[in-house]
Amino acid sequence: MPYVLNKLTPNLVVSDLQRSLEFYRDVLGFAVAMAVPDEPPHVFAALRSGEVEIFLNARESAVSEYPAFRDRPLGGTLTLFIDVQGIHAVYDSLRSRVKMVMPFEKKWYGVTEFAFEDPDGYIITFAEQNV
Repeated sequence: MPYVLNKLTPNLVVSDLQRSLEFYRDVLGFAVAMAVPDEPPHVFAALRSGEVEIFLNARESAVSEYPAFRDRPLGGTLTLFIDVQGIHAVYDSLRSRVKMVMPFEKKWYGVTEFAFEDPDGYIITFAEQNV
């Protein structure tokens, strides 16, 4: 391959940027690395937790940059699969605060995982390798 891919950062188009920012920050524990503009109402936010980075884009500004987004539903079939440490503690801290869509269970393919929805219907799976 003549090139190197260095990093993947999901860029989620959201219906209410402040609501999504609060979910990722207050429920999932992400830190806001940057927001545009500096004060609300924001049209963009970059969030980080450890090595995981997620961008949030307000629908209106995303559609102006990517007109093909105009008629596409949010959430869709995108899933974020995030490797975590301490899956039991993570699950215990989130299970009453998020909408679960896949139960906490040890899978045949070597991970323990569970999945939940964010406010726009994006599915987030937290998983830990079985040891």
